[in-house]
Amino acid sequence: MVSRDIMRSSTRDFERYYNPKIGNEVRLDTNVNVLGSNPAAMSFLSGWKGDINGYPNTYSDDLRDALSDLYGLERENFVAGNGSDEVIDVAFKTFTEFGEKCAVPVPSYVLYDFFVKINGGDTVEIDLTDDFQLDVDAFLKSGAKVAIMPSPNNPTGNSFHEKDLEEILSDFEGIVIVDEAYGEYSDRSMIRRVNEFDNLIVVRTFSKAYAMAGLRVGYAVSNLNIAGMMNCIKIPYSLNMLSEKAAIAAVRDQDFIRRSHALVSDQRPRLDAGLRALGFETYPSDSNFILARSPVDHAELVSGLKKKGVMIRDFGSRRRTENCVRITVGSEELNTMLLDKTAEVIGECR
Repeated sequence: MVSRDIMRSSTRDFERYYNPKIGNEVRLDTNVNVLGSNPAAMSFLSGWKGDINGYPNTYSDDLRDALSDLYGLERENFVAGNGSDEVIDVAFKTFTEFGEKCAVPVPSYVLYDFFVKINGGDTVEIDLTDDFQLDVDAFLKSGAKVAIMPSPNNPTGNSFHEKDLEEILSDFEGIVIVDEAYGEYSDRSMIRRVNEFDNLIVVRTFSKAYAMAGLRVGYAVSNLNIAGMMNCIKIPYSLNMLSEKAAIAAVRDQDFIRRSHALVSDQRPRLDAGLRALGFETYPSDSNFILARSPVDHAELVSGLKKKGVMIRDFGSRRRTENCVRITVGSEELNTMLLDKTAEVIGECR
């Protein structure tokens, strides 16, 4: 049998990404929109009778035009891709030489290390502060070529202080990627400032608030110079025409985004209070999920809930999130059900 030594050295320790066995469980582990599939996208898909014989537009120009109208920028400020994961990968491909350092906060999105290493980079882990904010000095002293940080942060849920992002952008001698996958749930964004900084890339996705995870659409926003470099590296035709057209329909239906934001803003404090009443230690969130330290063993909690038909995400074995779980904010009915079943599991563990 061929050993893993045949793999590129920077990838030999890779393991498969989260891929649980799924039955009929209610999924509160992936942070997708609990309102269900995007109605404008679904309406387009149900009525489309176009031709799939030809290629999609090389760089998804129509979607980039729709995004430019939404944000008041130019088409060439945008890089469209097959999910935000592709555009993050493109950013590292574009700006990372083999062996160069890339700064990643801890805790944050677990795939950042994957993107760094798959592109030959060397991950430099930068611990967040005790309240899960950026350690500005550590980033600036990291010697990294690229720094990436999600705001709101996954899995902690909080947004980073804008003044800290500004200081890093101003003094960091390299590219700074601000991943706003959950940006529609927050009242803060760096998108409208991409022309202010010559090293800023903002990443967004249609998988969360836009409720289109199955169609894999994402985009990066930057100044014309940086975005132009990335579009030279991005695989042509990577976003299929159906996904692009559905995303355009979704962009034009901002009422759905407003309703999604309103639901989370209303239900997040209620879920937070319910979890604390059960003995959890919760952390402040600007997103559609809550990170909480469990009053019982994290693995037993996650396993017990799955047996009762509910899935949440387990972060309890990771550094800085010991014994923590991440729970998607649901509707009032979903949150009540989650809290009731959680109380049952906790009772069974004691």
